[in-house]
Amino acid sequence: MLAIAGILGLLLHQWNKSPRKLSAGVMHSAATALLAGLVMVGTWTKAKPEESLDHTKVGVKLLVVLVILGISYANAKKSELEKKTWLALIGLTVFNILIAVLWH
Repeated sequence: MLAIAGILGLLLHQWNKSPRKLSAGVMHSAATALLAGLVMVGTWTKAKPEESLDHTKVGVKLLVVLVILGISYANAKKSELEKKTWLALIGLTVFNILIAVLWH
């Protein structure tokens, strides 16, 4: 959750900036979230053998983080981040947070 919060914070930091630029920290935070998620899923059966893992939730969250990474890498070298791209990244990040909090 900390890495996803980092993405959101770095994107919201660009709120009043003109032109908006994509911080490298967004990509690093997304990569950290991806790696942390893979490690947690990989160690789940050893840590909590009595509980089952919701693979659908994990798959959706993985897909969202991969899309965030893809959009970030596609816009990393651009001098300006378009508003629709910036809003899409914020929307995906908030969606990922909502999945983590509300999906039981």
